[in-house]
Amino acid sequence: MELSNLFQGFGTLAASEPKIAIARIVLMLLGCLLVYCGKKNILEPLIMIPMGFGMTAVNAGVLFFSETQMGTLFVDPLASSTDEVMNMLQIDVFQPIYSLTFGNNLIACLVFMGIGVLADVGNVLRYPFTSMFIALFAELGTIVTFPIAIAMGLDNGAAAAISIVGGADGPMVLFTALMLAPEVFVPITVIAYLYLSLTYGGYPFLIRAMIPKELRGIVVKSSKGPNITSGQKIAFDVIACGLLSLLFPVAAPLFLSFFLGNGIKESGIAKYVELIDNVFLYWATFFLGLMLGVLCEASTLMNPKVLIFLILGCVALAISGVGGIIGGYLVYLINGKQFNPTIGIAGVSCVPSCAKIAHHEVQAINRRSVVLNYAMGANICGVITSAILTGIYVSLIPTL
Repeated sequence: MELSNLFQGFGTLAASEPKIAIARIVLMLLGCLLVYCGKKNILEPLIMIPMGFGMTAVNAGVLFFSETQMGTLFVDPLASSTDEVMNMLQIDVFQPIYSLTFGNNLIACLVFMGIGVLADVGNVLRYPFTSMFIALFAELGTIVTFPIAIAMGLDNGAAAAISIVGGADGPMVLFTALMLAPEVFVPITVIAYLYLSLTYGGYPFLIRAMIPKELRGIVVKSSKGPNITSGQKIAFDVIACGLLSLLFPVAAPLFLSFFLGNGIKESGIAKYVELIDNVFLYWATFFLGLMLGVLCEASTLMNPKVLIFLILGCVALAISGVGGIIGGYLVYLINGKQFNPTIGIAGVSCVPSCAKIAHHEVQAINRRSVVLNYAMGANICGVITSAILTGIYVSLIPTL
């Protein structure tokens, strides 16, 4: 018996094209690095640890299906016909999770429902105009990146999907890519989640570069705002859900998931809150990371467009961060210089990471300055504006 058939992972590595073999080795090492970074909290552990394990295993576990075909027993993202899907459900171990949660965006809805349970829309109701104003500016990357992507040779669907990375909202990127560019959704989504984890490390430097220390330390005197009752929050949830679903039906499942999660939290149904927070959210987050990892086959990520996606994802997040800070500066000027412009970064909708980044950067300069209420208001409005932009892209792009 040939050793290549006995130890097929090594055999397929030797039989692969050199660039694929090298890419597999690099991705296995990258998977190990992601696990390490997750363990050390350098990157988000809830995503990076399962993703790293999956990335390592899928690039190691390639076997011979026949004399001419190699593959894995994890998942086939390109199975499309009924016969193909049924066949893959019986062969590939994670195919049912992919087909029944990724393929129909259910996993994005579950994550959004969990975000809704964690969110507090009271801060949006306390400071509605400030929060939404900042969030709109923080969508600058989502808007500006689209024509840049077209100029770099991407089609409308792929350009829209990579542009949504600027909203820093992983489920939105997943949703848009599956709807508009399913053939490249794997690299786009992987890049999006890798970059979203990097906001922890990148945005503090952007804040320090654009906002001097004396402005980062400004105390916002009216940070408490009026008291908002649970009834008012639930009323906002149901009205916003209905109105936004009317305006953008294509994103209605995402609106429903977010506002339903928040409505359940405010209603005080402890069992449902526990179910969504401790079961749905963690299940979805775990399998999201794991599925992203096992989708990272070397042959998939060797698509020449991946380099373009890497550049554009970085551009989108950077421009959105700059846009959010510009929005913060404008509120600072409108309010007679009685507002902390650092709050602007929280308009980028990576909840609650960007709000925490703003709060941490302010606290590092002035412990008396508490901006978390304003930051969370802008952060949650960022989720809403990201969903709105997603609805606009998904509705309009197919008609272009």
